[in-house]
Amino acid sequence: MLMLSTLSPERRTILGQLIRFGLVGGFVTGLYAVVYSPLAKFHVVSPQIANFCGYITAVLTGYVLHSRWSFRGHGNRDNPAGTTFRFFLVSLVSYALNAAFVFVLTDSKALGGPWWWPLIPIVFVTPAITFLLNRYWVFR
Repeated sequence: MLMLSTLSPERRTILGQLIRFGLVGGFVTGLYAVVYSPLAKFHVVSPQIANFCGYITAVLTGYVLHSRWSFRGHGNRDNPAGTTFRFFLVSLVSYALNAAFVFVLTDSKALGGPWWWPLIPIVFVTPAITFLLNRYWVFR
């Protein structure tokens, strides 16, 4: 079992950020899924439009929660406009990843799977990539 007292202060900080990011990310990803799923499942809109609606909901919520809690006290906050700009660039990366997952996994020109297939990489792959980008670039 990992003993927190054996970790260096830097590793404890990163572990704390990772835990907070996981909690917020889980909430935000769940929020995304709550918006995306009914729109895509019941064909209210195309899966890509459902993805965009989920993205907008998640990115706005995620920015507030990640900047105020997940990465609180981390990095230089002297330039909040720069941090905000970098956060939204990372959010566009996450949007592009999720759009690619939606296309490859649901579009009839690709795998043509059910609406829920993209949720698997959206839950496991996208958060890992965005944590690294947020930790080492956005909130540096």
